[in-house]
Order: sequence, then C-alpha cells, then structure tokens
Amino acid sequence: MSSNNIISVIDIGTTKIVALVGKKEENGTFSILGLGHVESRGVTRGNVLNIIETVKSIKTAVEIAEKQAGTTISEVYVGIAGQNIECIVNADYLNRNKSEEEISQEELDYFIKSQENISLKPGQQILQVIPKHFEIDGEVVENPVGCIGKRLDAKFHLIIGLTQNINSIKRCIANAGLRLKKIILEPIASAKAVLHPEEIEAGVAMIDIGGGTSDLAIYHKNMLVHTAVIPFGGNVVTSDIEKAFGLTNKDAERLKIAYGKALPEKNDSEEVVVIESKIQGREKKEIDLNNISNIIQARVEEILGFINQQIMLADGKKHIGIGIVLTGGGSLLKNMPQLTSYCTAFESRIGYPLVHINQNSQKLMNNPQYATAIGLLILGSEEENKKTIEKKTEIKQEEKATISVTDDFEEVINEKKKKEKKETTPKEIKQQNEKKPGIIEKFKGVFSGIFDDTDSNI
Repeated sequence: MSSNNIISVIDIGTTKIVALVGKKEENGTFSILGLGHVESRGVTRGNVLNIIETVKSIKTAVEIAEKQAGTTISEVYVGIAGQNIECIVNADYLNRNKSEEEISQEELDYFIKSQENISLKPGQQILQVIPKHFEIDGEVVENPVGCIGKRLDAKFHLIIGLTQNINSIKRCIANAGLRLKKIILEPIASAKAVLHPEEIEAGVAMIDIGGGTSDLAIYHKNMLVHTAVIPFGGNVVTSDIEKAFGLTNKDAERLKIAYGKALPEKNDSEEVVVIESKIQGREKKEIDLNNISNIIQARVEEILGFINQQIMLADGKKHIGIGIVLTGGGSLLKNMPQLTSYCTAFESRIGYPLVHINQNSQKLMNNPQYATAIGLLILGSEEENKKTIEKKTEIKQEEKATISVTDDFEEVINEKKKKEKKETTPKEIKQQNEKKPGIIEKFKGVFSGIFDDTDSNI
C-alpha cells in the first residue's frame, strides 16, 4: 500500500471533478482526509474534449484536497466512463499439462492476462479484464485456485475503451503534474462503494445516474455479470427544463435540485414556484410544480428504458434477486426509487457511499454523488495490497532461487571432489608414494654435510 496507507483518487465527471484523499484504518474502513469538489469544464458525456479546461479543474480540485489533507498528491487512481465504453464477454479455456497439481494464483493470473491479446477494432484497447465464470472439467467453481483438473474454462468481462479517450485522460493527469497509477471503470467503482456483500451474493443491479451518463453494473453470486454506460444523465433533464420554461441553464439546474420530482404528487398542481432571473431586465417566472415533475418524469422514464433494455440483455430476472440500488447525483430526485421500481419491476433503494467509511467521515461523504470517488478509493487500496503481495512473492522467489543456486554450487564441488578421489587408481597412488623421499633419504639429507667432511679428512 502507498505511504501511510494513504490513497488519492480523481473522479472526472461531466458536471463535477472530485479529488479525494483517504487513509485506510486498521479496522478496514477509510478516513477521508481531503475532498476537492469543483465544477467540471471540458468534459462531455464522460469524455474529455478540452484538455486545457479539464486540467484547470483537476488542478483546482487537487489543491483543495491537498490543503485539507495537509499532504501533497503525487499519484492517483482515476475513473473512466463515457458513452464510448464497451463491455463484451469472451469465453476461453486453458488445457493444463500438470492436471494432478493444484491451480496456483500465478497460473490463474497468467490466464487472465492472456485475454488482453484478443483482437479488437482499430482504435480500441482493453481497460480491464474481469473473470465472470469458471469451470474445471465441466464443474462450476467460484475460485479455481487450489483446485485440480485437466481443463479450465472461463468467461471474462472485457472493458474496452477508445484509445483516444484513454489517452486524453492520461494527458490531463500528466499535465496536472500527477502520475497515473490506474484507470478504473466508474460503474464498478460506484458499485463497490454502495453495495453490501449480501446484495452482491444475492444478485443486484447498481444504477449510477451522473450528469452526462448513467452507469449500470449487475452482480450475481459475487461475480460481475454485466456493465453498460448509457449516454444520458441529469444534464438532459436540466436541458429539458431550461427549454420548456425559457430559463438559463443554472436557473434550470437550481430548479431541478430544489423542486424536482421523478413522479408528480397530488398537491403539485396547486403549488407555484417563482423564479427571479439574475439577468437585469428579465421578468420573474411563475412555474407550476406539476409541469416541472411531468417534464422530469418523461426524461427519466426514457433513461430507465435504456437501462431496462440492458437489464433484459443480461437476463436480469435470472440474476437480479434483491433489486436495484440507485446512486449518483441523479438519484436524489424525489420519488426516484418509486419510478425506477415502476419502470423495471424491481425493488429499489438509494445507495449512499458509507459502507466502507468510518463514522468520523460519514457526515462529509453522505451523498450519492461521491459514490464513484469512494469506490475508486477502495479499489485503489485493493490494488496497492495486491502489489505488496506480489512484491513479497517475488522476493521469496528470488531468495529461493539464490538458495537453490548455492546448494547446486556446493553439490557440484562435492561431486567434483568425489570424482577426483574415485578416479585416483592404485597405480597412481604407488607412483605418488615412490616420488616421496623415504626415511633413509631424509637422514642422508640431514647428515650429508657430516659424511662429506669425514671423507675429505681421510
């Protein structure tokens, strides 16, 4: 994990850019140290169009978060959505040579990594590979690690994006003076923040209604079943109000937030809202609440219609057992769960990103619009843990290899000694002994001088 368990993330949205600094505590929850929330400029329907304007917004959000956290943000995890994100399912298999041995994590990681080599359309690249389904010799398993078998079959969820859009995000982060650690799909991040483990097991659909897009993620039996990005969000609702009543975009947005309802109520026709224009010379407007609700309902039903198509495409009745969780800023429209249940026939609730946040930070983050940022924080932490484990594994493997090399070297030396000893024949031993001086020769050497003097006197 990063220094002091601190993770920094950036959510680049159509209407807002959020920079978040969080610290993972010992109990597994997160403390929010810094939050920078600014208006997004240069982003349309989740895609960066104006690099310069987006970089300005990112820098501003980061500066605010840094000041609150009392730390410097240098590297970040970033979310991506956008209307051009495509999600496909790819089936593949692995024939195992050592079928009697357990499947290791390294073997599974290699199999997952191999999915990045499939052919794509020009201008596309794989952002993420997510396992969806495993079978070993025809038997369904949740996690193949530790199992034995000859053939491993799998289905993978491949998240595909346009290279141009991905490069635009990378460029924005680099120009903001930051290092990009990883790009993460926003629907998966939002789901991580607002879904309970029991919901993911039972089967649930998460709908994140943002400013420019509406993201869908369906889970069942702890597996991601389906994802989709719908290119419509809260902005189109604001635009409809703006055009219907001749308002500025800002006035229409304020009207939607303050009085907007996904379903009209009985007394709405009796209530009137007065909008005073900030533009000098323009008269104030009186707007019937019932008319506002009707406009909102029509557009939200259209968005939910697209969502419903994706749910049916993913065989939602089979996978969604517990219902729908709504999140994102668009989920705050009054009566939104009721309209969602009516349009999809599934029970719905609002998802607040508080599942993994400690009590001291819950008040600050008690808003569905922060679901993506919180999810990025959680997934970023998981990535850091994964890297730490991989690094420790590499060190152990290196140590094991060093010990093995040392043992092999000693074994070679010992074998060489044995071989030399074994290859010395009796004849060679006799020749070596013959070369050594005997005891008489040794004494001759010692007394040679005395013998020589005696001979000379005679």
